[in-house]
Amino acid sequence: MKKYLITALLPIFTATASELDELKKQIQQQQEIIQQLQEKLKQLQEQQEVIQQTQEKLKNVDGRDPIEKVLSNPFSQAKFVPDISLILDTSFVSRNLTDDTYRQVRIPGFNHGLFHMHDGHGHMPYNAERGFNLNYAEMYVASTVDPYFDLVGVFHLSENDFEIEEAYFKTRSLPYNLAVKGGKFYSEFGRLNKSHHHVWDFADAPLVYRAIFGEHNLLEKGAQITWLAPTPFFLMLGAEAFQGDNENNFNRKGFTVNTIKISDTKKPNLYVLFIKPSFDIGNTSILTGVSYAFGKTRINHLEDENPHAFAGDTKILGFEFTAKHLLDSYRYLQLQGEYIYRKTDGSRFAYNKAGKLVIDPAEKKQGGFYVQGIYKFDQRWRVGLRYDLINKNDVIINGKNKNPPDNLYRYSAMIDFLPSEFSRIRLQYNYDKSLFLGSERKTNHEIILQFNLAIGAHGAHGF
Repeated sequence: MKKYLITALLPIFTATASELDELKKQIQQQQEIIQQLQEKLKQLQEQQEVIQQTQEKLKNVDGRDPIEKVLSNPFSQAKFVPDISLILDTSFVSRNLTDDTYRQVRIPGFNHGLFHMHDGHGHMPYNAERGFNLNYAEMYVASTVDPYFDLVGVFHLSENDFEIEEAYFKTRSLPYNLAVKGGKFYSEFGRLNKSHHHVWDFADAPLVYRAIFGEHNLLEKGAQITWLAPTPFFLMLGAEAFQGDNENNFNRKGFTVNTIKISDTKKPNLYVLFIKPSFDIGNTSILTGVSYAFGKTRINHLEDENPHAFAGDTKILGFEFTAKHLLDSYRYLQLQGEYIYRKTDGSRFAYNKAGKLVIDPAEKKQGGFYVQGIYKFDQRWRVGLRYDLINKNDVIINGKNKNPPDNLYRYSAMIDFLPSEFSRIRLQYNYDKSLFLGSERKTNHEIILQFNLAIGAHGAHGF
């Protein structure tokens, strides 16, 4: 009987012993885990003590935590550090015209030369000399002032000059989709005028801009108001009032010829109106617009080799069109063009061969356009073609048309490489038939290798 009982209980004792061994192993593992957790807790406590000691050292006399104080102080410097950037534009130029000839050529009927100096202020063109050029360095500073205003400053630095290119404020939260801008800034006239040089698709401005507005576009001191219409597509209307300092078109300062005194213009002297709609069709974005500028004109060149002056009125009308078709996230095709027409009426003061002052009614009707196509075929590569033409150039003095050349054209081709969003290397060729030396047309073959680089934080550019 005992033998049977032992035989029946043996499996039970064997199983119990096995379970005890497994339980002992689990208890040992749990003890090891507890020990590890205790060590980690000790490390965390030590770290917390270090943090507390550091915070105690950093506390100010008012007893507040320094991080809390920085975040809670509305005038903390950490909240008011503006975006600051520096943009450098430099180039190497090869052209068939010598530097001496290039300084003397002009676009007939429009200006007195690409390097014209007036009242001690020079209008130096970009890429001015053969060989190496430091075109400019541009410093950009911008920040939100408060919930009501943004402030922007753009400073233009050359080798010998430092000037405020733009300095303006802009409102942030006016009712009825209104916005106000004031200070010194580029006019919203046209498509390209408001864009800085480093944003252009080519190394130089279109021919019609260069002829009508000069080397630095329509840049003025004044105020602007815009209204964004509550439409299903983008529609902006705006008006600007400026002092009117653009030498090619307006000016404010009067002059005296012999005993005849021409007074200064009333200020503001220049007004600009514009309307700009934009809409999308599939993957294509289209932007159009009409701009109109008008004001009084005072041009004083009495100190020139052939002294003359002008007093009258100027009106400028502009049409713009841009279409950008996205092929994918990197590639796109863009077509852009503008037509600008200028009409000037007034009186011209000049001296005849006998040295006698002659006052004649004078009128100018001038206009032209550019059209350009850009193809971005890779993430870092773009190519472009541009055609410029001044097709109207009537200068009428005392009822007689002087018939300056009106078939002024230029072809341009470029390819640029963008190593990153902060740099651009561009190679451009110009075949230019717009320049004259006296009555002789000078064909300008021009190759420009341009380097444009930026460092720092810079606000986004518009479409």
